[in-house]
Order: sequence, then C-alpha cells, then structure tokens
Amino acid sequence: MAVSAPDLKAFLLATPFFGGLPDPGLDLLISMLVERRFDAGATVVAEGEPGRSMFIVESGRLSVSKRTNKGSVIPISSLERGDFFGEMTLIEMQNRSATVVAESPTVLYELTAQKLYACYKADIHAYVIVLQNINRELCRRLRRADDRFAAQQVGEEQTPAR
Repeated sequence: MAVSAPDLKAFLLATPFFGGLPDPGLDLLISMLVERRFDAGATVVAEGEPGRSMFIVESGRLSVSKRTNKGSVIPISSLERGDFFGEMTLIEMQNRSATVVAESPTVLYELTAQKLYACYKADIHAYVIVLQNINRELCRRLRRADDRFAAQQVGEEQTPAR
C-alpha cells in the first residue's frame, strides 16, 4: 500500500536517510515508498538472496545476523524506529549481506532501486542528498565495526551494535 500518513514527513526528516532533504525532494521520495508489515519472527531479508530494495524502520525491532562458514549465526546489530537497512544492495547491486528478522510486529517503508533511479531522473539534488546520507551512515557503521574489531583484539567485552 502507498504511504500517506500526515506525520510521515516529520518522522522521515528525523531519520539519517532523509535528513536535509528539501520538501519537493522529500515529497517525491515519500510518493515512492511502500509500507510493508511483518509479524514477529518473520524474515525480512535473508543473507545471500538477491536484493534490490532498502527499508526504513517505522516501528518494531529487528535483529541483524550473519552466518559463519561453519554455519553458526552471529548477531550483528539490532534495528529500531528511524534506522534503515538494505542500502548496500542499492549501491553495489550484490546479494543481501545479512539476514534481518523482525523481533516484534514491524512496519517498514521500502524503497526499490528502480524508484531511487526514478528519483535520480526527476530530482538530482534529492538523489545526491540521499546518497550522501547513505554514505554517512555506512561510514558510521564502519567506524563502529572498526571499534568492535579493535576491542576484540585486546579482549574487551563487546555487545552487538545498534
């Protein structure tokens, strides 16, 4: 179903993905979002499957995990309202890098690669802001991963990142 909640604009502007977008670009992107609902325990995306969309968490809690070569599952992070995931498939066009499971009833907004390309064609300024926002978030995640890796090397206690 298409998204049209009156307070959606304020919510999205407060997320790292949509921050800084002027109204016309935000309105364009909102028109491209599709609401998706998942029950607790549902797999939203599975590691290794093709992916051509990303998601913004409106409500609920999700867990992100990866499978090791030996088959065990390693928790990576948890996601809550305002977080986004799946953006890597929009940039590198590779299969999903992790599995994301809804821990509680969850509402997500999905943006496909095709819709993001339509944004590029319609409003290059909004497209550039979105890509900058994605890159900022990827850099934050890389810094957290670096910190966790360094802490593991010196034997410090670590909990999965948020």
